[in-house]
Amino acid sequence: MVLLDGRKTSQELKQEIAAEVAVLREQGKKVPHLAAVIVGNDGASLTYVSSKVKACEQVGFQSTLVKLPEETTQEALLEKVYELNQNHDIDGYIVQLPLPKHIDEEKVLLAIDPKKDVDGFHPANFGRMALELESFIPATPFGIMQLLERYDIDTQGKHAVVIGRSHIVGRPISILLSQKGEYANATVTLAHSRTKNIKALVLQADIVVSALGIPNFVTSDMIKPGAVIIDVGITRVQDASTPKGYRIVGDVDFDNVAPKASYITPVPGGVGPMTIAMLLKNTLLARKRSEG
Repeated sequence: MVLLDGRKTSQELKQEIAAEVAVLREQGKKVPHLAAVIVGNDGASLTYVSSKVKACEQVGFQSTLVKLPEETTQEALLEKVYELNQNHDIDGYIVQLPLPKHIDEEKVLLAIDPKKDVDGFHPANFGRMALELESFIPATPFGIMQLLERYDIDTQGKHAVVIGRSHIVGRPISILLSQKGEYANATVTLAHSRTKNIKALVLQADIVVSALGIPNFVTSDMIKPGAVIIDVGITRVQDASTPKGYRIVGDVDFDNVAPKASYITPVPGGVGPMTIAMLLKNTLLARKRSEG
């Protein structure tokens, strides 16, 4: 069993990005600039956004954090989005989700300029990705594809079962794995809450990508020997024995599944660190494309 180390791989990616940024700086060219918009004081969102800002510093990006109060109206947020669309100094930006309930997330995401949509959530980018055209790939699926490539995992003609059909992970990774390419060309089954006899289906899989958010959903009796296991799930589970009072658990029962797997991502330390690295990669791509 080989551990797919997202922390190590993301650090390698950041070093590569930093090297490219250093060249831009030496040439007197503009370095990439990533902005993040956060509305309200959601603890998890604040932590996540601050980690993105820190990552920007590590690779030499400029970064801007736009903090708006919880009571910000939809109109005011849309004005900020339009402002960022017109700001030529900013190469890419994200609007941190979830947004307060009184704001229509779909309207906000649709208002983002697809050329600056480094989260890859805009329908224009999703559609271009599906058609194998130049686009921004959502960061988590992009990170999964990078792990497969960097660990040289054979996906050609393999049966991949993706559990979960969200627009952020499940659906895009199912498309990416099925496309033509050295680390794709898989036969993909997309399973979800209405899928019948999911255990029998997962047992057929050479590659399992679980993005459900249900702790320990994937158990060892669902996995065939030698399968590749990608665990996207991140759930806080109460645990009084830990200093924080909780622990982070994935969709996969790691201790019992790992001995049967050929490759497996840990949680934490697997897909999570890759997500921020790929957001940086998308921002660098946005900077390069803005020149063309």
